[in-house]
Amino acid sequence: MDAIAIRIAAALAPHLGLEPEEVAGLLEVPREAGRGDYAVPCFSLARRLRRAPAQIAAEAAAAASAAIAPGGLVRAVQAVGPYLNLWLEPATFAEAVLSEVALHGRQYGESRRGAGQRVVIDYSSPNIAKRFHIGHLRSTVIGAALVRLHRAQGYEVIGVNHLGDWGTQFGHLIAAWERWGEEERLAGDDPIGYLQELYVRHNRAAAEDPAYAERARAAFKRLEDGDPSARALWSRFRELSLREFARIYELLGVEFEQIAGESFYEDKIPHALELCAARGVSEWSEGALIIDFARHGHPGLPPMLLRRSDGATLYATRDLAAAIYRFETYDPAKILYVIGAPQKLHLEQLFTALRLLGFPAERCAHVAFGHVQGMSTREGTAILLDEVLGRAIRLAEERIRAGEVRVPAEQIERTARAVGVGAVVFADLRHRHLKDIAFDWDRIVRFEGETGPYLQYAHARLCSIAEQVAAVDPEAAAALVEFGREPLAPAQVGALLGAGRPIEPQLLVEPETFAVLRLVGAYPRTLERAAAELEPSVLAQYLLELAGAFSGFYHAHHVKNAEPAQRRARLALVHAVRHVLAHGLTLLGIEPLERM
Repeated sequence: MDAIAIRIAAALAPHLGLEPEEVAGLLEVPREAGRGDYAVPCFSLARRLRRAPAQIAAEAAAAASAAIAPGGLVRAVQAVGPYLNLWLEPATFAEAVLSEVALHGRQYGESRRGAGQRVVIDYSSPNIAKRFHIGHLRSTVIGAALVRLHRAQGYEVIGVNHLGDWGTQFGHLIAAWERWGEEERLAGDDPIGYLQELYVRHNRAAAEDPAYAERARAAFKRLEDGDPSARALWSRFRELSLREFARIYELLGVEFEQIAGESFYEDKIPHALELCAARGVSEWSEGALIIDFARHGHPGLPPMLLRRSDGATLYATRDLAAAIYRFETYDPAKILYVIGAPQKLHLEQLFTALRLLGFPAERCAHVAFGHVQGMSTREGTAILLDEVLGRAIRLAEERIRAGEVRVPAEQIERTARAVGVGAVVFADLRHRHLKDIAFDWDRIVRFEGETGPYLQYAHARLCSIAEQVAAVDPEAAAALVEFGREPLAPAQVGALLGAGRPIEPQLLVEPETFAVLRLVGAYPRTLERAAAELEPSVLAQYLLELAGAFSGFYHAHHVKNAEPAQRRARLALVHAVRHVLAHGLTLLGIEPLERM
């Protein structure tokens, strides 16, 4: 919990009979104007305090009002029905917010609440021998944002790319290669496109002729049994795919601690099956090995197939082996599966199987995301991710060269790449992850409105304002150039803030200024909430609100042309917003730009 929320809550906590941390967790911003700067809804306290919410609010307001000291952070408290509304002293609040930013520098907003705990995040996980399509974008960017958000909360994070590099699909691919494969095309410019073409062709043939499906099953069985020719083909296809994936990940700025596909768990399957047998969880049925959940008290859950009658294992078997390996190897506080919503039943089976085996399945969570509608890899109709990114980058470059934004000539290509990728990433992350997205070229590459490029431009404008101040007031700029960058010692913070010092908080009391400060002060709680709810859109929407609030401030108040003391105070605000925007964009995987 952030220090400012604790300070606000401390004024109310004794009168509610709660700890400041508990009250801070209840703080919210009222939706209606005139209802205070913050409010504490008392509904959740009724059962514990054995009084009606309105009575709790009235009694706490009366006691807190009598105890308020002049010059403190809270200047007024009022009960309105079941809500405890409070007003802050603007200058004191400004000092509190800017002190926190100065004290923590680039780490402002981060916490250590997850220190000493590990989180495993399974995300991206494309199938080898298939090109990245726009559907893979969701798992990749949502998962990468969750990795960064958890690190910002102090967790040790292990990001895992659980490649789809095993299973019957590779039987289709091997059978297709053996029937139609052309070495020249595999050695050409687009080997993955060619492999996907073979895969689609064999799937279509199998849909019309069962003999093709049987050849695919037999080819996968040879692969599982260690047939040298099948293994050699699979290994070659995998390496070609990893090379292509690396290019996309580099463009998106995504890295993994572990790239361990389904094949990594091949030699760990026997341990998983032995555990199932030893703990009485699995059983044989009609020649196949299953977990019959109904027999274990879960009548609504279909059985989980672990081994087919021909001895082949399945995706579920490998996922179970992977989960057991992660628990036994990492002892994680959380295992997050960033996988599409249609996998809900599979993960419910997986988590239930883990619970039956004695593992803490309550630490597992499905971060489900909706479809990007209108595509099917099996039918060969997927919209390719590199096409989307390439088009967005080209559009950004066209607009830069047309003079819509001013960028030095030597930075045009780099800026276009950052803007184009930022547009695509933010177009996804600004939505709650469960929302389905209908693919729309205009939406994906739009640069106006509530977009990633808008936030990048807001950051660049903040950098420009700082440069303008430096040109007219180099002394003030020099005094504050490191504000919000490097953490300061408490004594240094005290010297920086206060009457007659470089920053005078009493000059930051206008309504537009307070609106910006309130959002800057809410940044730590925003990051905590985004990580706790596993929802990067919480951060994305916050950044839009912050940029909008600063725009309102900037239209109402001068910075460069203000009086010297006012200019220094407002420059500190500019630096604070700039660093919060840069930090938040980076967590989302979007490059903050200094010129645009």
